[in-house]
Amino acid sequence: MSTSPALSTIAVLGGTGKEGKGLAYRWAKAGYRILIGSRNTEKANAIALEILGLLGGKASVEGTTNIKAAQAADIVVLTVPYSAHRETLEGVREALRGKMLVDVTVPLATPKVTKVQMPPAGSAAQEACEILGEKVQVTSGFQNISHELLMHAEPIDCDVLVTGTSKEARIETLKLVLAAGLTGWDAGPIENSVVIEGLTSVLIHINRQSGSTNAGIKITGIRSEL
Repeated sequence: MSTSPALSTIAVLGGTGKEGKGLAYRWAKAGYRILIGSRNTEKANAIALEILGLLGGKASVEGTTNIKAAQAADIVVLTVPYSAHRETLEGVREALRGKMLVDVTVPLATPKVTKVQMPPAGSAAQEACEILGEKVQVTSGFQNISHELLMHAEPIDCDVLVTGTSKEARIETLKLVLAAGLTGWDAGPIENSVVIEGLTSVLIHINRQSGSTNAGIKITGIRSEL
């Protein structure tokens, strides 16, 4: 499905969802090879074709299963709903050994999505660490970005806070933030992900109060390092 050179291979598990599709589009546009992972290969192929169409065929995007995407990728990004979080991670755990996982999951619980509700582990990202073990570097980010903005080519006036299990993993994730046309910040260890994931419910509340869908966050008073 592709002809353009890629920087490295990113698997977007749950890439048929709105957030996953938006991130995949941004990274494909930046030159990465993208694997859209899904439980349904037909849906994954359809999204891959849609992204290729938006980019005039000048990208490297293909659809496959979650496990095959995880096995073939250098970096794995998880964008599934929280209800599928544990099951998906357990299914690809062995494929992720020695790799980096970027967890975009937010533990929203319907119907009260405007109320912060964190899991026993502290956050979805910390839960991912418990499931995957020490052989996988885990970072957390992109939870506070509207999927509607991701599907446009313009830079987005919204910041991304990145936490992670190591400084090196956070730096690599911040490169992905920059490639997606966003401003990123190193927000410290993975334990801090509880704040960032929880902000999503706050932003949903603000959106509903203001009649918007694009509320985000900005860090002021300092310049980003990237």
